[in-house]
Amino acid sequence: MAHAGTIFRKNFIEYASYVVKDRAIPDVADGFKPVQRRILHTLFQEDDGKFHKSANIVGACMKYHPHGDASIYEALVNLANCDLLIEKQGNFGNLLTGDRAAASRYTECRLLPIAKKILYNPELTEYVESYDGRNQEPVVFPAKIPVVLIQGCEGIAVGMSTKILPHNAAEVVSAMEAAIKGEEFSLYPDFPSGGIIDVSKYDDGRGSVSVRARFNMSDPKKIVVEELPFGVTSEDLIADIDRAAKLGKLKVAQISDYTSAEVNIEINLARGTYASDTVDALYAYTKAEQKISVNSLVIKDRFPVIMGVSEIVRWHSDHLIEVLRGELEIEKGHLLDRLQARTLERIFVEERIYKSIEEQKTEEGVRKAIIEGFEPFRDELIRDISDEDIDRLLKLPIRRISAFDIEKNKAEITEINKAIKLCEKRLKHLKDYALEYLEDLKKDLKGCERKTEIASFETVNVKAVARRDLSLRYDSAAGYLGYSVKTGDELFKVSAYDRILIIQKDGTYRVTDVPDKLYIGKDMRYAGLADRDELQNIVFTILFQEKDLKFTLIKRCKITSFTLNKIYKLLPEGNFRLIKLSTFENAEVTLVYNKDGGRGAKEKTFYFSDYKVKGPATSGVTVSRKEVSSIRLRKVRLEEVTKAEDGPSLFEASEDGGGEEK
Repeated sequence: MAHAGTIFRKNFIEYASYVVKDRAIPDVADGFKPVQRRILHTLFQEDDGKFHKSANIVGACMKYHPHGDASIYEALVNLANCDLLIEKQGNFGNLLTGDRAAASRYTECRLLPIAKKILYNPELTEYVESYDGRNQEPVVFPAKIPVVLIQGCEGIAVGMSTKILPHNAAEVVSAMEAAIKGEEFSLYPDFPSGGIIDVSKYDDGRGSVSVRARFNMSDPKKIVVEELPFGVTSEDLIADIDRAAKLGKLKVAQISDYTSAEVNIEINLARGTYASDTVDALYAYTKAEQKISVNSLVIKDRFPVIMGVSEIVRWHSDHLIEVLRGELEIEKGHLLDRLQARTLERIFVEERIYKSIEEQKTEEGVRKAIIEGFEPFRDELIRDISDEDIDRLLKLPIRRISAFDIEKNKAEITEINKAIKLCEKRLKHLKDYALEYLEDLKKDLKGCERKTEIASFETVNVKAVARRDLSLRYDSAAGYLGYSVKTGDELFKVSAYDRILIIQKDGTYRVTDVPDKLYIGKDMRYAGLADRDELQNIVFTILFQEKDLKFTLIKRCKITSFTLNKIYKLLPEGNFRLIKLSTFENAEVTLVYNKDGGRGAKEKTFYFSDYKVKGPATSGVTVSRKEVSSIRLRKVRLEEVTKAEDGPSLFEASEDGGGEEK
């Protein structure tokens, strides 16, 4: 009995391999997943120049595809909406609005001429049995251009995925021409919905792109969306704008959607709001700007590999030459067969070989008489006479023999010979012929102008455009901090994307996202924006005391690095308590000693600027060993005081507090 783990591993590997190779990932040779290839094979089989009801195509395709009709029709709709290979009639949905296609019984489709031109050649196509063994289906089509780059593709398999963005068909063909010539080329995505694209991180199809909607801001009080980012519908964008407006991130009075064949979304702004001030917020808070990561994973020689866009173009340039070579050799073979047939017909009639078979009584005798009759003219033949040649001659009707036109036969032979010479010429100069083919193909791609503008732009930082219009409050009686707290003191204005630095009475601090409502206790000593650039300019001065020895210490530091929600300590290890916390740039500090503290001075005065600013992990400097009853602070300007060296150390303190911190 097989172990359960062994069965699982075997079945999982087989399933994963099937999903990768036979369902989710396109083949680099023709750019199709199996379901797409089976749909096109069905259309080739059914092609008669007329429209076919989509339901009929779906039903016929089920002979080849071992899955349900829903997946076939969805793939058919996606193929048809690429507007490259399939002509559609009826409601195939709207990529701009997100509306779905009508049911398959209401739509029709047929192949476009370019489909046969770039894909169809049964004599070059390898066929295998369908899943039930009743039919033959293609392994891959001998595609002459990289369809996978033109149409794009997205798929998720087991442990891997692919996302290839669509490119402009004419630009792809031009890139192939450059590759054949050995020239440099660049190729970037082009989307049917238009928009603007930043390709600085595209990395030849292995990185990412940023795409934006195109706005018309000719009216300062209104923004009109005229083009959408790839993969975003008008419904998606409107829902995003509405959500951002409800959260107070955008000030919008009304949104109107007039999208049909073209995008037209009108955003009427609230009073006192202008288009130039709103556009960055639209990019930041809605799907008006999208970052798309790409991964050009394809099946090559039955194995999944990641190929860059330029690598796919060069592979297809070599593939085109091989396909054209195969087609020319097949065409030459057909021409030689025709030349053999016409030559045999001419000799058969001119030399009256047909007369020699009249007296023959058996089929064997007839065949022998024909072969002997052609013996004197063997040098004029392309090859030896075959049984098929003899059968063809015997099927010639008497009327055709009696009315045989010698001149017409000679003219036809001349034309065949010209065609053979042209084939041979093209076979000798395959690169030139490939360039001719691509140039001719461009004529079928007229009207394929680029729709997406290539530009360079910086992704809008959400935090940078967020308005600080939320009141952060702290209720010291209840211990709650947040912008939803209704009682207590308002500290300052924040946005939903800010972070807050909180310092507690026990000398601990942490940084957290701005809270809606957070319980932090009744002993908060400081709350401020935790912006790293702003924190560079803030010096925290902490006066604290050792509880047993009654030493008073000072520590000055900047808090510029932190991990979100991690608790840090400002006070050193030991029995210390925080007395004062200040963010003054400089201050005069007066220590008032306890009357029972013994002889000597009753007060001591010093300045913040007397002590250096160091890291938050330092221990601090002793400023007095006497017991202090109170501390007074008076803010002063930095230039009013001459800067001194550091004060005494906790561990090397003189009687009057002189000394250096270690």
